[in-house]
Amino acid sequence: MPETRENYIDGEWVSTETNETIDVTNPANPSEVVAQYQQSSTEDATRAVDAAVDAKAEWANTPGPERGTILREAATLLDERKAQLTDLLVAEEGKARSEASGEVQRAVDIFYYFATKAADLGGTVKGSSAPDTNLYTRKESVGVAALITPWNYPIAIPAWKLAPALAAGNAVVIKPASLAPGVVVEIATALDEAGLPDGVLNVVTGPGSEVGSEFVQNEGTDAVSFTGSSQVGEMVYEQATDAGKRVQTELGGKNPTVVAESADPAEAADIVSAGGFGTTGQSCTACSRAIVHEAVYDDFVDELVDRAESTDIGPGDDHEMGPQVSADELDSTLEYIDVAQNEGATLAAGGGVPEGDAVDSGYFVEPTVFTDVDPDMRIAQEEVFGPVIAVIRVSGFEEGLEVANDVPYGLSASIVTDDHSQANRFVEDAQAGVVKINEKTTGLELHVPFGGFKRSSSETWREQGDAGLEFYTIEKTVYDNY
Repeated sequence: MPETRENYIDGEWVSTETNETIDVTNPANPSEVVAQYQQSSTEDATRAVDAAVDAKAEWANTPGPERGTILREAATLLDERKAQLTDLLVAEEGKARSEASGEVQRAVDIFYYFATKAADLGGTVKGSSAPDTNLYTRKESVGVAALITPWNYPIAIPAWKLAPALAAGNAVVIKPASLAPGVVVEIATALDEAGLPDGVLNVVTGPGSEVGSEFVQNEGTDAVSFTGSSQVGEMVYEQATDAGKRVQTELGGKNPTVVAESADPAEAADIVSAGGFGTTGQSCTACSRAIVHEAVYDDFVDELVDRAESTDIGPGDDHEMGPQVSADELDSTLEYIDVAQNEGATLAAGGGVPEGDAVDSGYFVEPTVFTDVDPDMRIAQEEVFGPVIAVIRVSGFEEGLEVANDVPYGLSASIVTDDHSQANRFVEDAQAGVVKINEKTTGLELHVPFGGFKRSSSETWREQGDAGLEFYTIEKTVYDNY
């Protein structure tokens, strides 16, 4: 029998009142149940919020360095358990082992980073226009933060929301994605062992329609941070703002890499394939559009097709590209492949389910390349969330920039070029929150802001680094006439 994991509420591991559980299966072998988690109800979510409300004052009044000590100890525990966490991530989400290991390490690094930042939280001192007066600011916690996190980076994204929220002195309720909740449960285990006070962190698994909605609408929560699809995120934003809460959402993307006339086709194909096929294309920053100058178009396509066809597909334990996370995600990707062919795009590589002993079960799909793509086609406008790259031919830099910007999203964008003037223009004019030169669209540093434009974000607060702390703090100005 698989292990049954409980919710973490008010410092205790508890079962849901529904007595129902969720089976989480291995996407490389769907008949294998990895673990069972609680199918929680609105009542469970309410109980978690109540615990956080009761705990928030004591945690907010805990000195920042002391909060940092607990985060540092949790980071150490996660680091010691890196192999176990990597195994769990591969089993639940299907990610290739090298990618899973890197993601776990990123979560460890995030906790270490914000452990240090917790000691630096403070305000500023200003000169007063009045005599005998101290004029200064202080940063205080918002209160209770509600976090709703996705399955595609099931430990890194919770870490980069949770660590700054705790460092800033907030109590937290978090609903991890039901497809891969195990690593969040393990974060809670580490924080509990590190000495986090009861009620400061509460983890509730279950459906977003009940747990997530209660977190967003309960009057006990003060801030909501959501990462997921644009459709759901926009509803969360509306609900949270209607309830008077501060909110940040990081949503979908349709990320381009512009390949300039000066680019080396092989180098550009390396960059585009890494950005588009890495993590099985299941990243909000994945490259899904290669916008290529006509002078290098044919050579680039040959190189990209070669990389697609040579990708090693199979279970994440020992293959380069793992499965998609679920049957629904696989069906969605295959549907977009059909749509692209029906619209007139040319299938240059992939396009189906691979064959072989390693992939005879599971939600596997071939890395796919489409050529002769018109910028108005759905394959060039809508987020696919699978390893599918649409190649678009352009006649020059200006046209390439226009095509790159002509989508509803604006998360990540890159350019491959030897022309520094073009690179500077791209940085200035690309409508994206993350812009890269001669790099893949995926991959983020943890100490700089992350967020998107247009439908990729609420365009309120950014995540990560100092910007990540801003969302979880509120500033008070003090006039001290002594």
